[in-house]
Amino acid sequence: MTSSPIRRAWARFDGPGRLVGVDLARGLAVLGMLAAHLLDTERRLSLDPETWVTLVNGRSSILFATLAGVSIALVTGGSRPIGPERRPRAGARLALRGAMLWVIGMLLVATGVPVYVILPAYALLFVLALPFLGMRARGLFVAAGVLALVMPWIQPVLDAAPLWAGRAGAEIAAAVGWNYPFTVWIAFLLAGMGVGRLDLRRLDVQAVLVTAGGALLLAGYGAALATAPAVAGRPYLATVLTAEDHSSGLWEVIGSGGFALATIGVCLLLCRTPLRWVAVPLRAVGSMPLTAYVLQLVVWALVALALLGDTGDLSGIREAGLFLPLTLGLVAGCTVWALTLGRGPLEWLIDFVVRLVVGRDAAARPAASHMGSDRGSGSGSGSGSDGVGGPR
Repeated sequence: MTSSPIRRAWARFDGPGRLVGVDLARGLAVLGMLAAHLLDTERRLSLDPETWVTLVNGRSSILFATLAGVSIALVTGGSRPIGPERRPRAGARLALRGAMLWVIGMLLVATGVPVYVILPAYALLFVLALPFLGMRARGLFVAAGVLALVMPWIQPVLDAAPLWAGRAGAEIAAAVGWNYPFTVWIAFLLAGMGVGRLDLRRLDVQAVLVTAGGALLLAGYGAALATAPAVAGRPYLATVLTAEDHSSGLWEVIGSGGFALATIGVCLLLCRTPLRWVAVPLRAVGSMPLTAYVLQLVVWALVALALLGDTGDLSGIREAGLFLPLTLGLVAGCTVWALTLGRGPLEWLIDFVVRLVVGRDAAARPAASHMGSDRGSGSGSGSGSDGVGGPR
């Protein structure tokens, strides 16, 4: 009897209904987030290995957004989208989950930790995803592609709106997560939903993700290098035709979006091999990313307050060397929790509230976990809890 809860936790963590490669991708994204927050990532990427940590800047948060779309698709039918009769309840569950994430996000903003909290942007993306729940992969990829090509041209105009420079501009920007503008980032979410509508257990699908993602990565960053001389001295074009981190420029959207797709494909392929066992600690972090994201910011705030007397002292907290102990503690804690207790505490709480308010989907089966829910729908494959944070 004593080992029964542990067996149940393991069955959920590594059972046949779970896409453990998705957990691995989230675990890598969490570590990327921590590095982007707490290490020096401001240097330009070069052949010098000391600059390679810069890879996490921007790309980790885009990977999270793409994985959010994957999970939304998985819990709404996977490769077979749920029918019209079930969409209202699924939409209500998703909207409530987004509302709770928004509240948590605003509480994190109030700590004063100097990061751009992504949860408010996620909340809006969840709402924007509702009209797309019935779409199949092809339609989702087309919609994502159109938005990816069009919105970077409009984003500079939106960024220049007088609203942001007004009296409450900073507060409004934080409330909508404007550092991760939903107007552009919806493309990443829809691309992820398209991925989640595929049969992600198939080897050929996984290989296509790596190939297509790699091609987009090379196209985006290659185009950035090719167009850099032509846009120099032309502010609008330089803002649009750029691959700079967190720019929402066209080449960043294409290149970093491709990076996210390729990363998901590589993680799925790796977990077809014995490396899935080596990756258990990372998969554990990826199975409860909301808890991991919130916990690392809360610990950061408490440590900064105790050591520096100021939660907003970024240089001070980096000099204090918080990255390594926080990362090791997070990995160890998530591993022990996942293998003994199962779902992360915040994931469990959100799922409990959603089931209490909206009710359980009677047709769902325990397969996928999304933002605190471990209930999958339809014929979709299981996945881990969704990524919910990103770097500054």
